[in-house]
Amino acid sequence: MSLDVETPPRPDLQPAASVADYDDVDVQGDADLRREELDEFLEDGAWEEAFNQWAEHTDLDEAEFDIAADLGLFERFEFFWDDFADRVGYHSPGIPEDWKERGLHPELESWSQASGINAELAELGRTVAELLGEGYVDWEADYEAPDDLPEF
Repeated sequence: MSLDVETPPRPDLQPAASVADYDDVDVQGDADLRREELDEFLEDGAWEEAFNQWAEHTDLDEAEFDIAADLGLFERFEFFWDDFADRVGYHSPGIPEDWKERGLHPELESWSQASGINAELAELGRTVAELLGEGYVDWEADYEAPDDLPEF
């Protein structure tokens, strides 16, 4: 399925934001997250390129896309350099479990719809992170493993 919509505004990565605030992100060590550089890559076209790749294959329909856009979810993605894993990491925003109690959006009608939006946003995050890592990032990890690791 293909989604034919305009690319939403890119996230504005905040250098001072902490990845420790996210349950789904685990970054080891005290590394430089390189958000400023990643933000430049997003602005230079990585966001639009990755969004278009994702839109070609997403299961999100236009109504679900509109819900995510209305909630500002696309602008709340986080991308960062994970030196320990030698990759671009990401956090995908999502619809919280208590969306119904909070009356989050009038067009949001079921848990399966909310879950589907969350899954597709996670897929977009993965797509953006992979594109950044493969097509834009030209640095390598500074992390060096300790000498006393067992050999397998």
